[in-house]
Amino acid sequence: MTPTATGIAPTTNSTPTTHAGPAIEITGRLGERYDEILTPDAVAFLTELHHRFSGRRHDRLADRMRRRFEIGNGRDPRFRDDTAAVRANPDWKVAGAGPGLEDRRVEITGPTDPKMTINALNSGARVWLADQEDATSPTWKNVVEGQLSLFDAIRGQLSFTSPEGKEYRVTAERTPTIVMRPRGWHLVEKHIRFIDRTGRGMAASGSLVDFGLYFFHNAQQLIANGSGPYFYIAKLESSEEAKLWDDIFTFSEEYLGIAHGTIRATVLIETLPAAFEMEEILYELRDHCAGLNAGRWDYIFSIIKNYRGRGARFVLPDRSDVTMTVPFMRAYTELLVKTCHKRGAFAIGGMSAFIPNRRDPEVTQRAFEKVAADKKREAGDGFDGTWVAHPDLIPVAQAEFDAVLGENPNQVSRQRDDVEVTPAQLLDVHIGLPITAAGVHGNVSVAIRYIEAWLRGLGAVALDNLMEDAATAEISRSQVWQWIHQDRETEDGTPITVAYIEELIAQVLGEVDRRDGDRFDDAAEVFREVALREEFPTFLTIVAYSRFLVDTE
Repeated sequence: MTPTATGIAPTTNSTPTTHAGPAIEITGRLGERYDEILTPDAVAFLTELHHRFSGRRHDRLADRMRRRFEIGNGRDPRFRDDTAAVRANPDWKVAGAGPGLEDRRVEITGPTDPKMTINALNSGARVWLADQEDATSPTWKNVVEGQLSLFDAIRGQLSFTSPEGKEYRVTAERTPTIVMRPRGWHLVEKHIRFIDRTGRGMAASGSLVDFGLYFFHNAQQLIANGSGPYFYIAKLESSEEAKLWDDIFTFSEEYLGIAHGTIRATVLIETLPAAFEMEEILYELRDHCAGLNAGRWDYIFSIIKNYRGRGARFVLPDRSDVTMTVPFMRAYTELLVKTCHKRGAFAIGGMSAFIPNRRDPEVTQRAFEKVAADKKREAGDGFDGTWVAHPDLIPVAQAEFDAVLGENPNQVSRQRDDVEVTPAQLLDVHIGLPITAAGVHGNVSVAIRYIEAWLRGLGAVALDNLMEDAATAEISRSQVWQWIHQDRETEDGTPITVAYIEELIAQVLGEVDRRDGDRFDDAAEVFREVALREEFPTFLTIVAYSRFLVDTE
């Protein structure tokens, strides 16, 4: 049965009673130029993607649930016996860099609104991670208009005028190579409904919507521009999930009639299960893979989420003390570099949260020093590039990689045969530092302030001279949940209880700058649900999205 696409229509909750085949319905309201992205042909492509792959997506999400249950019940992750032959085979390599990805020494990350898109393209970075995931609040407006920003930028026609009348245009002679990051498998797009061939309706996959619209509209133009359709793949937990993405890539290339292997993916290793399957993930994606990225903040969150109920020895101290030099983070990043270079893949470092403040030279200097130390360590460990979140940090990061790379575009050929990492090392979360009252307050404050901004449509937020996104907010709320449920107390002997956190919530709400239209009360409600309830939601964004970001009018 051939899938079909329905026409674009205003918001409706109706479900057709008969179908010629699977279909997509657009239920979100249409703004200016939305019809340029949600074209009948693009919607037909989304229909095909969902028809072919949505069932497998649900299977992989079920696998995740099973794996979390097993870890929670005492079965630690380990390197897989059934894929030992893949790891032992020395002959296979990944596809590696596509055009424009040969030198990735500094990548800037950020959301895809017009202003941030232009700033990223003018930044001087080698790569721009165009982020539809953790740095974007997935309002319907952000989802579609982010696609419009990318559509215009790729065709050299993007401009923006701020409400104050300031004009923004792309002026750089050399702009970064764009690598787009779609939402993870766990997120849905409730303004688009997939109707299967039985007539059953369900929310579309955020991953397939983001990937599908970007690829359909831009793949051929990107190739003509001398690069290609490149993607960062977030929140992967297994090689089976990687295989699903590889099949999607192969089908999509065939659909548009472009060469197999044109797509290049960089996978974020930002979950604990994925750290045990790095080689298998590379293998499954080998025809489409450029490398792996050490997604540090989500990785810490994944450790907490999977071990939240396993006892006191798995409890982490203040968020600020969980640095890249603690044992489990060193083991994870060194294994990533070794694995990547063994297979001809790029190893890309993560983002230090410190950002400059142009109004405060002391804060800026401290940020420069912290970022320089972080990037010096990464370059020395063998990473081929790294992330920054602010244009002023690009020269700082580049200097550290230039010092190691020199004129070489990367150091993929550098093998880390000196590295041997065991499962015990990946799970060595003992840090030996206390939980402080300031640390608990900081987590409550950051989580509520970030969620408040996210509910207003902002996904990347500067708070206390740090760049916060959904991943850092996840660490903050999950630590609070774990501290409560593991009966922890602060360094001064105060038990961390629901009542204690409620006092801190009231304190934080009294500290923030309240304005008409703010979302602090809603943010506090979300925080209570994801940090104080008996049940632990897998992602705070699922809770907040369903309750507050879905346009139901």
